[in-house]
Amino acid sequence: MSDRLNNDNLADLPGRVQRPVYDRRFIRTGIVHLGVGAFHRAHQAVYTDDVLAQDPHWGIVAASLRSPDTYDALQPQDGLYTLAVRSQAGEALRIIGSIRRVIVAPRESEDLLEVMADPQTRIVTLTVTEKGYCHDPATGALNEAHPDIVHDLAYLRTPKSAPGFIIEALRRRHLKGVPPFTVLTCDNLPSNGRTVKRVLTRFAELVDPELGRFVADELSCPSTMVDRIVPATTDQDRERIGEALGVADAWPVVTEPFTQWVIEDRFPQGRPAWEKAGAEFVSDVEPYEHMKLRLLNGSHSTLAYLGYLAGYETVADTMADEAFVRLIRGLMDEEITPTLHMPAGADLESYKSALIERFKNPALKHRTWQIAMDGSQKLPQRLLGTIRDRLRNGAPIGRLALGVAAWMRYVTGLDEKGAPIDVRDPMAARLREVADQAGQSAENLARGLFAIREIFGDDLPGDSRLTGAATAHLARLYEAGARRTVAEFKVG
Repeated sequence: MSDRLNNDNLADLPGRVQRPVYDRRFIRTGIVHLGVGAFHRAHQAVYTDDVLAQDPHWGIVAASLRSPDTYDALQPQDGLYTLAVRSQAGEALRIIGSIRRVIVAPRESEDLLEVMADPQTRIVTLTVTEKGYCHDPATGALNEAHPDIVHDLAYLRTPKSAPGFIIEALRRRHLKGVPPFTVLTCDNLPSNGRTVKRVLTRFAELVDPELGRFVADELSCPSTMVDRIVPATTDQDRERIGEALGVADAWPVVTEPFTQWVIEDRFPQGRPAWEKAGAEFVSDVEPYEHMKLRLLNGSHSTLAYLGYLAGYETVADTMADEAFVRLIRGLMDEEITPTLHMPAGADLESYKSALIERFKNPALKHRTWQIAMDGSQKLPQRLLGTIRDRLRNGAPIGRLALGVAAWMRYVTGLDEKGAPIDVRDPMAARLREVADQAGQSAENLARGLFAIREIFGDDLPGDSRLTGAATAHLARLYEAGARRTVAEFKVG
């Protein structure tokens, strides 16, 4: 298939393929997005696409901060790509047109900074994953020793990090008397808006105290909660979708029908009417954030580590094992739900039941290995915050501690058959060093990993209720394996 999806062949696509209902020639840039990955293209870009017919001033310029892969896929397609929504009932295809242009930041840093500093840019959104904020996950503070932060403070005009790009763009706007854009993070950080504001303010203070005061006083960083499961695109997905379109799409995205976006409504320079696309605007997003981070993400990580170790390739494969369903439902009901404080009208029971069904969706090939990435950055908000709340109240943490133990077993880099695990984590070398020193000793491995304060802080390593439970679970994983450990799991 030689032809590529682009503006010229939109009208020729099959009738069952949904296309933009607006004229892309009249779209103007109002949003810059940092971290143009699959999640953004299945979530925020779709909400924006839904409202462009009513207001064409919110087109997106999307930037990749690392790899040119997304640029190479989308730029020849005029930014167009296919959203494939998959369920047991089938697959619905839709062409998304909200991304006007893709920039590769490492080779076009000045171009990106100019677009961000342009007064027409009123919002900068981010999906750069937890590690992209160059912060200490245990404290939420800027990691001033991070190599990218050290570089960016020395070379403001050629930044590498998301904080570096944002602060340099804000510095330029401030010098010209242009109000700051709103920074809208869509990553899974605790109190994500406040965390990002803290990181950016500190970075700005290190650049210049006056700039630090400007950021502290003027920059709005609303908190958000985002929810949609987006597996990695496979070559089989590309082939299947290309055949349905009649033209090639180098990088479609595959997702589930469910989508949710809860946002604090603080946008001094204006915003799209995302509520018309289903977004929910609230005064305080924290209860929803805790609900999603703990119920969905905490369960997902627990499934990923245990499922991978048990030999299951996908979440759906893992959830086909009823022992895992019992474990996860018990984790949700007995250990996570009591830590949540939801506003009136929130239906936690329906949400949890929907999560179980979403995890079971066989149409989504969400690999356990993909979810297991970057665990050192994810654990603090997905599991450890819940553990702290439970310990504070003297409540049991058996399943939560098993999730931590499964992560410890996974990061040794060897599976239950002795085959290597491709551990993708910014701390991978350090984790492997601890594992090598521990050998096959669960006690030594747990002690060494708990000593990493960037993950566990200063409090948890000294609490024997967690360290004892996790070490016992870890020993059981070594002895019996993940599948048997889950099948025989008992609270007590």
